[in-house]
Amino acid sequence: MREFTVPAPFTIEDDASVVDAVFAHEKTRPDVVVYRRATRDGWSDVRAADFAAQVRAVAKGLIASGVKQGDRVALMSSTRYEWPLLDYAIWSAGAVTVPVYETSSSDQVRWILENSGAAAMIAETVAHTNILTNILPVLPGVATVLQIDASAERPGAIDVLTDAGAQITDATVAYRVAALRSSDPATLVFTSGTTGRPKGCVLTHSNLIAESRGIAASSIGRMLTEGRTTLMFLPMAHVLARAVSIAAFDQGATLGHTHDIPHLVDNFGSFRPHFILSVPRVFEKVYNTARQKAHGDGKGKIFDAAADTAVAYSAARDTGGPSIVLRAKHAVFDRLVYGKLRAALGGQCELAISGGAPLGERLAHFYRGIGVTIYEGYGLTETTAAAAVNTPDEQRIGTVGKPLPGNAVRIADDGEILLKGGVVFEGYWKNDDATAEALTDGWFHTGDLGAVDEDGFIAITGRKKEIIVTAGGKNVSPAGLEDSLRASALIGQAMVVGDQKPFIGALITIDPDAFPGWKQRNGKDEGATVADLTKDPDLVAEIDAAVAEANKTVSHAESIKKYRILPADFTEEGGELTPTMKLKRAVVQKSYASDIEAIYSK
Repeated sequence: MREFTVPAPFTIEDDASVVDAVFAHEKTRPDVVVYRRATRDGWSDVRAADFAAQVRAVAKGLIASGVKQGDRVALMSSTRYEWPLLDYAIWSAGAVTVPVYETSSSDQVRWILENSGAAAMIAETVAHTNILTNILPVLPGVATVLQIDASAERPGAIDVLTDAGAQITDATVAYRVAALRSSDPATLVFTSGTTGRPKGCVLTHSNLIAESRGIAASSIGRMLTEGRTTLMFLPMAHVLARAVSIAAFDQGATLGHTHDIPHLVDNFGSFRPHFILSVPRVFEKVYNTARQKAHGDGKGKIFDAAADTAVAYSAARDTGGPSIVLRAKHAVFDRLVYGKLRAALGGQCELAISGGAPLGERLAHFYRGIGVTIYEGYGLTETTAAAAVNTPDEQRIGTVGKPLPGNAVRIADDGEILLKGGVVFEGYWKNDDATAEALTDGWFHTGDLGAVDEDGFIAITGRKKEIIVTAGGKNVSPAGLEDSLRASALIGQAMVVGDQKPFIGALITIDPDAFPGWKQRNGKDEGATVADLTKDPDLVAEIDAAVAEANKTVSHAESIKKYRILPADFTEEGGELTPTMKLKRAVVQKSYASDIEAIYSK
């Protein structure tokens, strides 16, 4: 099967915009709780009518500050309530939101502001504002700078804008909204930049609406409706979190926000979400942390048996159903183990959506086996997040699902996945050459390799640009091996190497959260660092076992023959990872060139 299309059961009006839902909710269901805002005392409800009033007030302030229709307004903030408030206000002023990751460096911020031609910048903290202060002299176009967090030097942005817009009429905002067209740019999202300078993806109001309505038209949409809750913790600058937030808001679900990842489980407990949006690494960490704790408490055998049972139970659902014996074992472990794991997710989580990177099959079966089904999706910034997703009615673990309604997939002759439809972007901002290379007759060249089965389910096999060709001519996709390695609780990150080399090797880091517990269980000096123990027999034996397990998933020619344990984990701060935890392979290859060379030395 080379091509598969899912027709759209909806149309997008020429005068539609993303912000329409804000004012529609205000009229039709004003008392629906659309957000729960984090406070010192817990979570405070925000009704649809109150949210619309806030959006309108902030939009007035932007207009009073000189923001014109079509202007770009940059927003640099962690995941918090003010993010969607400002996003919708920017749209209500007729402007275009330019998200900036809160972890961005001065050079990255400068590039985005300069390239986008931003007229205004709203930053979260004093530290963010200080970055701007240093680069503003070379950015004369940025006329307005505001700070979300109030400080001694600056009042908070929401208060400033609300006060500034006091004399602007409701009709002025309504006029700006009415002037929007679905074909207008809504946001300029810069790619995370695993290679080279980030490119600005122009996503229109139509793109965001197509994503939202496509999700609503699929069976996963019924899980995001009024009365359902979700806690957003991924960066809102990432298109995945933003697009799913819009889809949930459009249908009247209740959203909360947190950027406090170290206390995420506590926040799950207090917010009690019905569904979770995440990337695979978070699901891996939850599993590995639970497993590590069980082993540390002397209950490792019980946990491992429970995990194996969950995986087997889930897999059996796809092959005729679990046996009586398997159902009985599953029921026992549900009382002993699975219930506690579900409690860690808040106690009423029914499903999760995973995107941004591949989700391993074993992990998917494990979570479905404990009663929290993860629906894996697939998309890129250029496809407004998800272009395909598994759903409650149509799921095949090991695939990323079928195209969302209104979209199509095609497999090129070289195996590249091409996508077409309402979610596909307009092009790259001020980069016609890159746009022409990425889009052919409306088909977006994803750079991913894969296949489509007769029912339209898409399977991803790797990235074209990441394919390793060994000296023997063997083509190896590193992603699957790396996913398998990270299944080990002790491994933080892994990068497979071997291009034009005689065999496949790997660079492996130790998970800093798992390392202290491992040292304690294995009688190592509490103060020992990873660098001190890279040749420790116990550590090497555990990594050997993880490598052997990963090698079971590939052929002998593709298996890892040698590896190096690195002294430090890959991090965003170190430059090896993007804000969405993707490897910057070129950076790692350059930074650890001597370690790679050591793998292949005699």
